[in-house]
Formats: sequence, structure tokens, C-alpha cells
Amino acid sequence: MNKKMVKIIISLTASIALLLVSLYGRYQGQTQPKAEYVRVVEVNDGDTITVLWDGRRERVRLIGIDAPELEQRPWGQKAKRYLKDLLNASQWTVSLEFDVEKTDKYGRLLSYVWTRYRRMVNVQMLGEGYAMLFTFPPNVRYVDEFRRAQDEAKRKGLGIWGRGGLRETPREYRKEHPRL
Repeated sequence: MNKKMVKIIISLTASIALLLVSLYGRYQGQTQPKAEYVRVVEVNDGDTITVLWDGRRERVRLIGIDAPELEQRPWGQKAKRYLKDLLNASQWTVSLEFDVEKTDKYGRLLSYVWTRYRRMVNVQMLGEGYAMLFTFPPNVRYVDEFRRAQDEAKRKGLGIWGRGGLRETPREYRKEHPRL
């Protein structure tokens, strides 16, 4: 083989490797790492659930999303109902994937929640317009996928992004109605 042919082969191999790495990064949000499944025992609202984990009840805050507060009618109730439907379809069994920080200032576990069918609930809530993007570094592993899901929901006018949608963000609502 001559030098020119070797250079072409090396160049092609490097290009294929870069393409594969790029594709892996793009679709890793739908490929759940191996995880232990836990039982969901309660849906608290559109972005918080309670699970039975290691024999204890643990509250879990879904990373990267902010659903309307329950008092933000009708969207808070709709978000909670949609989350219940997603979990019911997964037979109330999910796996938890943690990021850099495992808990928040309220002691809740912070997690990406995966159904038995290897779908990330956080993405589904954004993609159907029942929550909005709400990230806090360093827990930003799937932020690009979250942004794409929210952009698609906005483009389609789904849920809170549609006609008669949410009037104020959950964050704005909490500012006006602080918890005691």
C-alpha cells in the first residue's frame, strides 16, 4: 500500500469514529444505563414523585424540569395527571439515574427517571408540554435533549405552550406565592 492510500484509510477511520461518537452523544438520552428499578408509591405533583427505595419512602425531584404548581390551575393538575399516566403505563416501576448532585436543599433525591420501557420521564414531560426546562449546574447531563424536547413542544403548541397555556412560569408563581 502506498502512503496516499494509508492516509485515506486513516482519514476515513477517524471520520467514522467521530460520526459514531457524535451519534452516541445525540441518542444517549434514550439509552438508559443499567439501573435498579424502584416502585413509585405517590405522584406529588408534575415534577416530584415518592418511591420505595431500600425499604424507605424517598421523595424524588425530576432533574431539569419545572412543572406548574398544583395551584396553577388547570396546568398544575394536568401535569400531575400526565405524570401519573406515564408511570401507570410503566406499571409504577421506574429506575433512577443520578447526576453530579444527588439531593437538593430540601433533601429530595435528584434524578432522571426512566420507565421500564427505557423512556426518560423528564424528556416526556417536556416534550408533551407539561413542564418547562429548569436546569441547575452541575446536573446538566441531558440539557441538550431537554432543550430539543421543549423546543418541539413549543413549535407544536403543546400543553403549556398552546392556546390557553400557562400565564406565568412556576418560578414566577413561587415568587408571588412563597411556601411557609
